[in-house]
Amino acid sequence: MIINPETLFNVLITIIVLNFLKDSILDYLNSTYFNKKIPKIVSDIYDKEKYLKSQEYKKIQYKFNRISSIYSFLILLLFFYFDGFLIVDNYSRSLFESELIISLSFFGIIYFGNDILSIPFSLYHTFIIEERFGFNKTSVKTFIIDKLKSWILTILFGGGILSFIILQFESTGQNFWIVAWIFMSTLTVLINGLYAQVIVPLFNKQTKLEDGELKSEIEKYSTKVGFNLSNIFVIDGSKRSTKANAYFSGFGKQKRVTLYDTLINKLNKEQIVAVIAHEIGHYKKNHIIFNLLFSIIQTGLMLYILSLLIYMPIFSLALNIENHSFHIALVTFSILYTPISEISSLIFNLFSRRFEYEADEYADKSFDGKYLIEALKVLTKDSLSNLTPHPKYVWWHYSHPTLLERINQLQ
Repeated sequence: MIINPETLFNVLITIIVLNFLKDSILDYLNSTYFNKKIPKIVSDIYDKEKYLKSQEYKKIQYKFNRISSIYSFLILLLFFYFDGFLIVDNYSRSLFESELIISLSFFGIIYFGNDILSIPFSLYHTFIIEERFGFNKTSVKTFIIDKLKSWILTILFGGGILSFIILQFESTGQNFWIVAWIFMSTLTVLINGLYAQVIVPLFNKQTKLEDGELKSEIEKYSTKVGFNLSNIFVIDGSKRSTKANAYFSGFGKQKRVTLYDTLINKLNKEQIVAVIAHEIGHYKKNHIIFNLLFSIIQTGLMLYILSLLIYMPIFSLALNIENHSFHIALVTFSILYTPISEISSLIFNLFSRRFEYEADEYADKSFDGKYLIEALKVLTKDSLSNLTPHPKYVWWHYSHPTLLERINQLQ
């Protein structure tokens, strides 16, 4: 069956609309569980005042997300129906002659245009909603500097990756995806291995954990489980938010555990060690390697399918553009690939939730699950988290099990 440009255009719009409706329905279902009775096992997290505050936070977040998603949805539809891609393509071609520069200019205009349009929502969320509930610590200066730094990183990394792929497309032909995949895979491994050393310092200050009781307890535990952990860092998360976190990064001698200063301020030493035991559990169970391989395979699949379709003129004609080009075809492909991307995300979340259970089990057996439960409850209370999310929303969106599920599994 031969598909004409108009039919393909309608397919693209259908995918966009269905994806929006899916998210809207899941968000609505989740909101219907906001007032659901809290299970007894987690009923001790909130007192009456804190519970009412968490309810208000959830409802305001829901309304804000609905407005911002509708806004983005309408902007995208307008761009499709009023030949926005054609206008940007013509403008880029009026400035440059090189196909590579035209492509970079095209995506640059769309990226920065979209990001600038979203700034009012970012400002409102950070300085109104998060401020109202006592989470925000970001200054206007920090917000502006963060935005500028993220733009520079996007230009360097995003522009560099896109340039490499386009050059391979022009020089190698249909097999460009193989070289692009090798390049992307290498970059993925490097970024994962050196993220804390290269990317994080651009936004946050990291210092080695000072000698003391906490460091001694962490080192005592890491020695006990045979995990060489000489790199324990504290990051100034309080620079932007009161919310706490911890994460594991790097490989081999570069591996490190990073603790937010807010985490250290909110948890006692046993609870912190339990959190670190959970992170070490991910490493011991090879979850980091699995996630890396999953990402690499997903990228390879996407690039391979792209190589099969990228030469089809209908991908440009569907957007009312007669001059077929890589960047226009990439826009069409990115929409068509959405269902596959959604399925990949679902699979990843299924594995991710399973891995969280395994890391919790490791922390329980190698240290004490009691302290991990205490830590999870403190962090949940501190972030006003939803204790009663809808099961379907959890199944589709959550990369971690709910607090209730984790506690039940640990006990």
